[in-house]
Amino acid sequence: MAAPCSDTRGAMERSIRERVPPLLTDLYQFTMAYAYWRAGRHQEPAVFELFFRDNPFSGGFSLFAGLHDCLQFLQSFRFTDEDVEFLRSVLPPATDPAFFTFLRGLDCSSVTVRSVPEGTVVFARVPVMEVAGPLAVVQLLETSLLCLVNYASLVCSNAARFRLAAGPRRRLLEMGLRRAQGPDGGLTASRYSYIGGFDMTSNVQAGFLFGIPVAGTMAHSYVTSFTSLEEVWPQTLKAANGDQVDFISLAKGWLSRVCARLEAESKKIHEGELAAFLTYAIAYPQNFLPVIDSYSVACSGLLNFCAVALALSELGYRPVGVRLDSGDLCRQSVEVRHVFRLCSQHFSMSSFDSLIIVGTNNFSESTMSELNKKENEIDVVGVGTHLVTCTKQPSLGCVYKLVEVRGSPRMKFSEDPEKSTVPGKKAVYRLMDTEGHPFLDVVCLAVEPAPTAGHPLIYYLRGEDSSRSVTPTQVTCLRQEVFTKGQVTYSLCNAKESREKAQSSLQTLDPKHKRLQDPDTYTVAVSEKVYKLVAEIRRGNSTNSNFLLSN
Repeated sequence: MAAPCSDTRGAMERSIRERVPPLLTDLYQFTMAYAYWRAGRHQEPAVFELFFRDNPFSGGFSLFAGLHDCLQFLQSFRFTDEDVEFLRSVLPPATDPAFFTFLRGLDCSSVTVRSVPEGTVVFARVPVMEVAGPLAVVQLLETSLLCLVNYASLVCSNAARFRLAAGPRRRLLEMGLRRAQGPDGGLTASRYSYIGGFDMTSNVQAGFLFGIPVAGTMAHSYVTSFTSLEEVWPQTLKAANGDQVDFISLAKGWLSRVCARLEAESKKIHEGELAAFLTYAIAYPQNFLPVIDSYSVACSGLLNFCAVALALSELGYRPVGVRLDSGDLCRQSVEVRHVFRLCSQHFSMSSFDSLIIVGTNNFSESTMSELNKKENEIDVVGVGTHLVTCTKQPSLGCVYKLVEVRGSPRMKFSEDPEKSTVPGKKAVYRLMDTEGHPFLDVVCLAVEPAPTAGHPLIYYLRGEDSSRSVTPTQVTCLRQEVFTKGQVTYSLCNAKESREKAQSSLQTLDPKHKRLQDPDTYTVAVSEKVYKLVAEIRRGNSTNSNFLLSN
């Protein structure tokens, strides 16, 4: 599918401004910004980092997503008069009026962002994004950036796991809009599920904005709305050669032949279902894929489908397939495929050899994995609730932490060691083995020389005081500058391009890290200089704890 046109791209940018205005943040961002401003510290250069502490779904990896939206948000970040007037009404009355004038003039022209590219495989505790700029401004960006990255990365990673569970052959349809947490959640899920590995979406707006292939035909309500063949209109269909044919009579003739071949009882066939199928086939003879379990798959739905599909085939059209939405989908799919093969052979209809079977019945990651262990003939799986709501883990838990002010490193100690941070402005490098698989991400200080292939690197693991050494065969710098001086400096990719990058990144990952159950833990470490800086700051914190007793 083609990339979004310029009109669509403009709609995407407007969508970001409308969905993520500067006021979409927590109030304490403004109270902190005011305190910085009141103390004269608002222009101090500061650096924040965005990362998550644990890989989602008890897995071995995550996919980084949301960068595209973050960059568009930063580019449009500015307060309107209406925004400022509202802030006057909610901030404490003692707030200096000059602060609101300051807010009215704020933008991101002094902000620089270095980030991992969209769709990259990332791991817990690796700082995926660095935001540098005036202290008050980069503080105000926190909540919005977290909002844009947290869910996008989570659902993208969830989609990648579904893709791994499904295997490469089976096509995946995202159909979670009706179950998503609101319209924005549904739209975000459609986009990032596609990037994570799904093939198409039922979400028409996502197709419009992001160029994602859309798919869908009919629901049970359509089928059950019909009761009799008298409701079929028009009753004729133009054949591929141009002749008008009585389509009802043709299908009824085929239905009799199908029942005779399968030794089926015609009295159990639901007339309203046949009417629904006929009406839809007349409307869309090239796109006939009905849901066949509204009444009984074996006794009615499958027979009606075969009759209408055979009639379409006789007229030169190619029916698409069927959808199963209840019961034992594996068993039913095998039975349906068996009937398709019988029809193909007995009636010499080659179109029946390419019919697809779609399964859509509350699929989860575990039930998707089970498909590969059972005999089945399902070609396409539609997933909704468990994909878009991320039922196994509803939040990724990304955090945004201060690591430097005025060129001086900052560190959070915390009562919980797991919540302590790594100080200083950094660079992140990925080390590859001889087969091209990443095996170690090392966090270094930005001022350090980059690790180089063929040279030993000393590193430390979190919580350990003994060093280790490794000699990489290949080293890649993970982050790049994506935003500076108010402008996006990163080539924004459409959804298809981001999807290709994500799947390529996943391909490089060693299978032991991609296992859905009990994956091997990927190693994330810090350089010797980072380790020593942390130790130095900890000692300094202990030394400075008696400042109240000093003169």
